[in-house]
Amino acid sequence: MPHKIIIDCDPGHDDAIAILLAAHHPDIALQAITTVAGNQSVDKTTRNALKVCSLANIRDVPIARGMDRPLVRPPRFSPEIHGASGLDGPDIPEPDIEAVDIHGVDLIIDLLMRSDSDITLVPTGPLTNIAMAMSREPAIIPRIKAISLMGGAIGVGNKTPSAEFNIWADPEAAAIVFASGRPITVSTLEVTHQALATPEVLERLRSAHRPVASFAADLLSFFRDTYLREFGFESPPVHDPCAVAAIIAPDILRAREMHIEIETQSELTAGRTVCDVYGVTGQPHNARVGYGLDVPRFWNMVIGTLLTY
Repeated sequence: MPHKIIIDCDPGHDDAIAILLAAHHPDIALQAITTVAGNQSVDKTTRNALKVCSLANIRDVPIARGMDRPLVRPPRFSPEIHGASGLDGPDIPEPDIEAVDIHGVDLIIDLLMRSDSDITLVPTGPLTNIAMAMSREPAIIPRIKAISLMGGAIGVGNKTPSAEFNIWADPEAAAIVFASGRPITVSTLEVTHQALATPEVLERLRSAHRPVASFAADLLSFFRDTYLREFGFESPPVHDPCAVAAIIAPDILRAREMHIEIETQSELTAGRTVCDVYGVTGQPHNARVGYGLDVPRFWNMVIGTLLTY
């Protein structure tokens, strides 16, 4: 049976690839897309989700606008990576579908409460919507089958020396999610920095001469240029599809169980995912934490799915 999932995202170039993977892979049954402020404002990330789904003819999946700011902190965006629109680069037509008339948090709650505890949440942005849903209706927590998220790092961060962007943007929300007791798989920066959009990957997408694959190549070309400018990377890491791939094929990640806590107090290290790699705290494991990726299998999965459009 396909895995039922809700993608909670902030598109974002790599979020767009995650949506395209989830919507057409035969092992995924995409139940909804909820949007959150992160890479850009929630108005922009919602518009971007609608654009991607319109372009790819994804019309049977509800898209709902979620939280417009972190739980307690001011909004913090990433225009230096994703541009002013959050999805700069290719000329994307205006959307011809609309968001549903329900808040993203309420849609998450509604779908989970009506489920058979068989829905996995896939957050690829800040965890604000997920934490708010858990706080507003704690009865959903035992109904969450699992959570597969992109965020955090065992080692160094990419927004601060200590913190990865998604967790840094709303560390209080991340703390709630990691304390929820649900099974969590974490695609860390250690994983996603192996999922590089190399020239070979872009050529495989372009040489197919298929509209959605070419669109993905255009997205990743812009992403490459911003990562080269900001970080000196010649090939950008394509973070968010890793969280979807980890549901389709859990062994695509090399991972180990450990305890994670989120730093919320320190100005210097706010948003750090403090990973107890060696079990020195004695705290029970609360996450399956990725540190490696089967890269050829990952790209075969992503590209193979994009070529089905």
